[in-house]
Amino acid sequence: MSAETRQAGTPSKYDRLIAAAKAVPPVPTIVVHPCDETSLRGVVDSAAAGIIRPVLVGPEAKIRSAASRFGLDISGFEIVDAAHSEEAAAKGVELIHAAKGEMLMKGSLHTDELMRSVTAKVGGLRTARRISHVFVMDVPAYAETLFVTDAAINIFPDLDAKRDIIQNAIDLYTQAGFGKLPRVAILSAVETVTSKIPSTIEAAALCKMADRGQITGGMLDGPLAFDNAIDVEAARIKGIKSEVAGRAQILLVPDLEAGNMLAKNLAYFAKADSAGIVLGARVPVVLTSRADSARARMASCAVAALYAHARRQHAPTIAA
Repeated sequence: MSAETRQAGTPSKYDRLIAAAKAVPPVPTIVVHPCDETSLRGVVDSAAAGIIRPVLVGPEAKIRSAASRFGLDISGFEIVDAAHSEEAAAKGVELIHAAKGEMLMKGSLHTDELMRSVTAKVGGLRTARRISHVFVMDVPAYAETLFVTDAAINIFPDLDAKRDIIQNAIDLYTQAGFGKLPRVAILSAVETVTSKIPSTIEAAALCKMADRGQITGGMLDGPLAFDNAIDVEAARIKGIKSEVAGRAQILLVPDLEAGNMLAKNLAYFAKADSAGIVLGARVPVVLTSRADSARARMASCAVAALYAHARRQHAPTIAA
């Protein structure tokens, strides 16, 4: 089912997400190096919707030239001049430290350039929590909004990193208004614990960590294979009885490679839209791709805005 078909009929999960973000005040947002049509249009659309209040950081002449060339009105936006993308990323982080913004948004620079400034040991935006990425996916065939984590930052996370990755995703789910006590499936190739597949052992350990209060706010189960994590009948056939199996809302992947393939399979085979957000830093970071639809780019801003707003007060609950 295409995005256009979904928009023509019943409101999609993303439509409800965007509507919820419109209901809270626009969030001051530092946009780093928005020098092409895709990144600028996402900013303009999200600002027009009342989701963000942007400050553009980058080569001013280049930003204005791109806006003029593609007919985008940025006359109401503050622009902070920076000579190039690396300087723009550094200045963007400085503006967050100066309390000029409550979220950071990637423009047309490479993700690595932005994240180097975010994760810098001196002057960066690190916290005690591991930084991780969540794809917030609107899968037409699945009833739930689906979180896939981490498919973009942590390549081979260890047990402690996975603990933070799960907690980041749970915090986003609950604080951004998706609901309470999300169901977290810890994925592996099989649903039984075996020494031959280390991710199954880590899954079992993570579930015990949740039992001991080291992970809070969600219901965990694992290891679960992908089919019995998202399909009730598949879980029933395997004899798996849990609150999570078949009805997962957050999917923890074993590593970045598996997660990236899963997210792209959902996007291209299942026609899912995917919003991207980085968590665990001092502020949420919006990561968008040139391949994202306009609606997915706005959804990325929406989920980050709701999360940023929740730092000040409770966000509205998004209807199922």
